[in-house]
Amino acid sequence: MQQAAVFSWSTLKSDCTLPAQHQTADRLSTSVMSVSATDADDPMTENAYLSYSIIGQESIPANAVTKTMFGINNETGTIYTRDVGLDREVVKSFRLKLQVGDMGGMGLTSEAVAFIHVSDINNHAPQFSPASYSMTAVENLGRIENMDYEIGRVNVTDGDDRGTGNWEAKYFIANDPEGNFAISTDPATNEGILTVVKGLDYEAQHEYILILTVENDNFLSTKAPNLPASSATVAVTVLNENEAPHFREDPIQIVVPESVVPGTLLKSNIAFDPDNSDLRYEISRDPERWLNINRETGDISARRTFNMRSLNVKNNIYNAVVKVTDAGGLSTTATVAITLKETNDFPPQLFPLSGTVCRDEGHRSSVLVVTAVDEDFPPHAAPFTFEMPDELSINWTVIQVNNTHAVLQPVVELEAGEYVVTVFVSDSGSPVLSAYAQVNVTVCLCDSFGDCKSEARAILGSSVGINFIALIIIMASIALLLLLLLLAVAVTTCGRRHHIKKGTGLLVGESEDDIRDNVFNYDEQGGGEEDENAFNIDLLWNPHDAPSTPGSYYPGSGVPRGKQPLRKDAPHNLPSPIYPRRPPADPTDIEDYINDGLEAADNDPNVPPYDTALIYDFEGEGSLAGSLSSIASGSSDGDQDYDYLNDWGPRFQKLANMYDPR
Repeated sequence: MQQAAVFSWSTLKSDCTLPAQHQTADRLSTSVMSVSATDADDPMTENAYLSYSIIGQESIPANAVTKTMFGINNETGTIYTRDVGLDREVVKSFRLKLQVGDMGGMGLTSEAVAFIHVSDINNHAPQFSPASYSMTAVENLGRIENMDYEIGRVNVTDGDDRGTGNWEAKYFIANDPEGNFAISTDPATNEGILTVVKGLDYEAQHEYILILTVENDNFLSTKAPNLPASSATVAVTVLNENEAPHFREDPIQIVVPESVVPGTLLKSNIAFDPDNSDLRYEISRDPERWLNINRETGDISARRTFNMRSLNVKNNIYNAVVKVTDAGGLSTTATVAITLKETNDFPPQLFPLSGTVCRDEGHRSSVLVVTAVDEDFPPHAAPFTFEMPDELSINWTVIQVNNTHAVLQPVVELEAGEYVVTVFVSDSGSPVLSAYAQVNVTVCLCDSFGDCKSEARAILGSSVGINFIALIIIMASIALLLLLLLLAVAVTTCGRRHHIKKGTGLLVGESEDDIRDNVFNYDEQGGGEEDENAFNIDLLWNPHDAPSTPGSYYPGSGVPRGKQPLRKDAPHNLPSPIYPRRPPADPTDIEDYINDGLEAADNDPNVPPYDTALIYDFEGEGSLAGSLSSIASGSSDGDQDYDYLNDWGPRFQKLANMYDPR
């Protein structure tokens, strides 16, 4: 039984993609795809002899192409192009209706459908639309939060398939050598995004003219029209903004010697303002107050000499902060890094300035090790040089041990005692600074520990011990003789005092003795030599030595017990004036008597510096003086008038109060 041929596809349709314009006018019959069919009849008979044909063609979109574009080999089933003119932008695909028949196409037949899709090739170059643009950019705005600052977009057109590499555009800036701008592609719209990468400076350049070019991601096909590459012009106008002033360097580097003279200019022209406005300068941090700055010009100068030993100097660098503000109130700060160079400011100082040199029994001497201290830092300190002036180096010499130490030692045999040795020490600075130092050296006999022996041991252990002891004895004898002489003079002076007989009155005429000492003489002990209970006030007294303990003074005198005031208005140990020897017999002459004694006491250089003639003091028990009532024993107290005592001055005020009848 004869059977019909059947296409071997699983369905009665097939897909094939054909590149657009793959077939050209000089290359027809380009194979597109192949189809095949099977027949169950005996292949050795006509019943299995197959023939292929295309019985229908439809374009998508419909009627986009009306001519027959494809043919098929009736024996092999190969589909090929019959004509040129495939264009993806015109037709997207074709639907072919196929037929196969046995017996060479004359027998039984079967049908199938084949779909041929036209693929895109890059046969259209992108074109700018429009070809010129105008944009604005604010100065100093560059990358914002890690994103470029967008100032505008440009557009292109491309006839190739949208969303493919043949359509996607790549943009380029042809004239931006400083790299101030950048351009990228928006993948959704294919637009070019123009951005500012570096901040623009209005004062430097007001406007930029950029030339843009574009191309596809894919290479342009050789079948594309031969047209010039598209380009566009973008005019970017820079908008002026108030900018903060700028320092020319940060940190501001200054290198200066530490001993710079105050007022020295250290740095100038440190900042500028892009808007050319007036600037104001100030120092916002200067812990040592070493700097001055001119508020108008910004010139930095030294206010005073620097000190490298300051705690604010780290690694020889002192940091300060200056601030500059423009007319619009915008300010900027910068660090001032001052590198201090060490200068030789201090001469070396010898150390120690005293010491001991031991001399043993064999007259061999030890040495005194000395060094130097310099407040300067290297290279203006060690090594030190130790020398001894020629005119002062008779008995001593100095020997350099190393860069920092030397030894002093005598060059001749020296007796034990104190010696002053002058040493001249110099540093290695530039310029070299030197200083003289006097070292007090004690030369002595030393014990086994290197310490000086005691004086007695040293004397006994020396050859001059006997002579030294004899000298000590002679000096002690002279001192003892002087002491005995002073005691003899003192005893002689005390022996000249007069005594008052016991049982006599103070002012009455019966007494033959000199009783003035009980009234006027200030170096008397109590009531006379017979008064053993009196108090000695012979010692000198300074008012600053007055005791603060109550009761430590003689009553009514203000004089501390055991202290004798010393007059300060006359020399001491001069002859005393002549005092009245006897009181008047008539009590009415008592005023003249007392005034004479008062005048003598006032002129006496050996009495205390008081205005009163007497020190009213406790005279002990059993005073030899009689009662004051004996002055006028011939009358009773009631008949006696004592008002005249008020006329004798403050010295007798207490006595007047005692006899005041009121």
